[in-house]
Amino acid sequence: MSEDERIDIIFVKEWNTSEIIELYRQGNWWNEEWNKEGIAPLISGSFIFAVAYSVKLDKAVGMGRVISDGASDGYIQDLVILKEYRGMGLGKKILKSLVDESVKRGLSWIGLIAEPETEDFYRTEGFEIMKGHLPMIYTG
Repeated sequence: MSEDERIDIIFVKEWNTSEIIELYRQGNWWNEEWNKEGIAPLISGSFIFAVAYSVKLDKAVGMGRVISDGASDGYIQDLVILKEYRGMGLGKKILKSLVDESVKRGLSWIGLIAEPETEDFYRTEGFEIMKGHLPMIYTG
């Protein structure tokens, strides 16, 4: 990213599917067997879906989202930046925009499940480990 390249953080309800899939791929979160048709409802069904939009490239270079009932709790998910744009503060900008917008919309509890190597990043942004709680996943 050049110094004069403008990147805007925008909230959207729809976006170019292939750009979002590429972000998921670069986060190692995309399975090629998944249905690409699921991306549109993933975006529109999110409480907040943020895109880091490069005006110069006319494409998404990062994203993050919040899932919530809109009444109290929100969960940040899928915060990812294209590899060539990492280390430039875009993740922090997206995270701050998601937190600020969540609070603005009335959420009083904002959480996330972090990958182990991202713990320090989230700690510096005001998140802490929830002592006495354990993330779990349904496996049948």
